[in-house]
Amino acid sequence: YYKKNFLFDPKSDQPFRLSRSKLELFLNCPRCFYLDRRLGISRPSGPPFTLNSAVDKLLKKEFDLHRTQNTVHPLLKNYHLDLVPFNHEKINQWRENFVGVSFHHKPTNLIIFGAIDDLWTDRKDLYVVDYKSTSKNEEITELNSDWHKAYKRQMEIYQWLLRHNDLKVSDTGYFVYCNGNTDKEAFDGRLEFDLTLISYHGNDSWVEPVISQAHECLMSEKIPLANKNCEYCVYINKAGKIKRHS
Repeated sequence: YYKKNFLFDPKSDQPFRLSRSKLELFLNCPRCFYLDRRLGISRPSGPPFTLNSAVDKLLKKEFDLHRTQNTVHPLLKNYHLDLVPFNHEKINQWRENFVGVSFHHKPTNLIIFGAIDDLWTDRKDLYVVDYKSTSKNEEITELNSDWHKAYKRQMEIYQWLLRHNDLKVSDTGYFVYCNGNTDKEAFDGRLEFDLTLISYHGNDSWVEPVISQAHECLMSEKIPLANKNCEYCVYINKAGKIKRHS
């Protein structure tokens, strides 16, 4: 169920809030994006990643201790990085879901927003930080899979948003990757993680053109064609054919 003001109205002159995740949806499938933001028909939701959320929450608490003390976290010392968590009055707002960091893109009248995990600083520049959780047998040292492209775009949108809030943000960002360790002899009510720090050099030059393309999509009165690479579009098309032949 969607309230009316959650849907884009091409006739309205009021700014429309569009989240980072919805912009990613547009990149994945303009049709699903249009159905969601114009018509209120969203993709079926999966189960919540509560374990990942718990890891994120604990990491934020841990880094917050170093934020208040202006000290370097041991993980960063291991990588010989002299970075401390950025202490700012809006840090909790920037990390809050559905609030986050926002910017009013006046050419489209869209308010783009997204919730960061953390920000570090070398006392000059800011570094966007994103927490990721998984459980794999191999050590995670780089992000080179196709689905990692979404992680990189996520970081680049955060960099773009913070820069448009007049903050000096480095092109370099960091992923704190928590890999659940499964080679223990027993569970014993305890799950341990190996922490890896992966740096990434972002480029946010694509963000503004995509915002304009997403706005153009929302303004159209025509639903975009089904995307053959979208599993949701493929499912709907196949289900429709079965219904027509039943």
